[in-house]
Amino acid sequence: MKISNLGIIAVIVISFSALLTFLDHYELLHVPVLVLMFSRWLAIGGLFLYGFKRKSLTTCILISMAVGAEIGHDFPELGIKLQVLSKVFLKMIKTIIAPLLFATLVFGIAGHSDLKQVGRMGWKSIIYFEVVTTIALFIGLAAINISKAGMGIEMPKGAHEELEKVPPQTFNDIILHIFPENIAKSIAEGQVLQIVVFSIIFGIALAMVREDKRQPVLRATESLSEVMFKFTNIIMYFAPIGVGAAIAYTVGHMGLGILVNLFQLLLTLYVALLVFLLGVLLPIALFVGVPLKKFLQAIAEPVSIAFATTSSEAALPRAMEAMERIGVPRKIVAFVMPTGYSFNLDGTTLYLSLAAIFVAQAAGMPMTFGQQLLIVFTLMLTSKGVAGVPRASLVILLGTAASFGMPVWPIFIILGIDELMDMARTSVNVIGNCLATVVIAKWEGEFYPPTELSAPDENRIHNLEDQTKH
Repeated sequence: MKISNLGIIAVIVISFSALLTFLDHYELLHVPVLVLMFSRWLAIGGLFLYGFKRKSLTTCILISMAVGAEIGHDFPELGIKLQVLSKVFLKMIKTIIAPLLFATLVFGIAGHSDLKQVGRMGWKSIIYFEVVTTIALFIGLAAINISKAGMGIEMPKGAHEELEKVPPQTFNDIILHIFPENIAKSIAEGQVLQIVVFSIIFGIALAMVREDKRQPVLRATESLSEVMFKFTNIIMYFAPIGVGAAIAYTVGHMGLGILVNLFQLLLTLYVALLVFLLGVLLPIALFVGVPLKKFLQAIAEPVSIAFATTSSEAALPRAMEAMERIGVPRKIVAFVMPTGYSFNLDGTTLYLSLAAIFVAQAAGMPMTFGQQLLIVFTLMLTSKGVAGVPRASLVILLGTAASFGMPVWPIFIILGIDELMDMARTSVNVIGNCLATVVIAKWEGEFYPPTELSAPDENRIHNLEDQTKH
């Protein structure tokens, strides 16, 4: 059977299941629970058949998300137990990060011996990151002031300020956090920015030594980077299981009903992120001439992994590979993308400005525009200072609350749906960093899409053939 026919069958079955669920929910038709469950699993069966014929990893991941949601809904206890599979996937992905970044950065810097380009990419990346993340902060600020999602929320009875107090991040703390004191410790703690700094300095040092001393290390780093990309391919075979398990756990311990609770705050974030994607990232992509269709196809897989696992790190190796595949040189990918994971978290910075004002609204603390601007500029600094910290946005939010004398109890309310919010902001982080690599590559004049590479080669071949004929 053709793939298109299977797709049509899958759409029909899913539509039938959705119709039954709609009629039962609004009491237009009484549908037995077992019939509803059977219709949903029948729809998933149709997706399975389509995915089996399609044989695409991205398709398999998306289907596994639907399966995970259904398992978490129908069998919540099983869904919660499946969390171990998602943790296995994340652990394996984290083993890739440090050797991949080290090998690609060192080879990219020392292999080309162009230290001036490293400096150029550095200041260009920082300028781009700061402009885009500042826009994201202001979009979040505007969104929460328009929706006023925190207004009218009362402090829950029995709420206690039990969250750990987090001291505000000082400027010195932020600077010191960038530099590693022990590279083994940085690797163990997943401090991406510290690994990047070490790798850059190592690459510069390698570029400065004699050729006979440099070549053995260069060959070793080139081989290591190739091996780690193959390692990534092997781990990705487990991705559908890990991603499905992550969704099953989320739905299993939170329930689908959580989507109704705090819907206004969720909607505010999702709309704000959509405005940022369409109003900021899309115009940037069009302005610099990004091949949109190929770009979207390339990022589909890493973004779906980021959405389900709420981990940017989980998507990093695949995102780097995808950007290299569409024409960004490895040396630029290896420099810009990991740096962006500390300085260009577009989704997280937008969320932080939105969440900080939400806390103030919920606590009944009216703030002038000037006070809100002060919070935004504080977040511009602190959001760069906790790269690699689990639930980093929570740490920053607690620190901001402490700095401005806000109560902690509204953060408990946000925690209830934090995973659902984290899915969206992590996906936007990945999209933003992928786009940043293409922008810097275009800025450097080193973006080589496969189609653009092949055309001149074909012309040269035809010219040579014509010359030989004459």
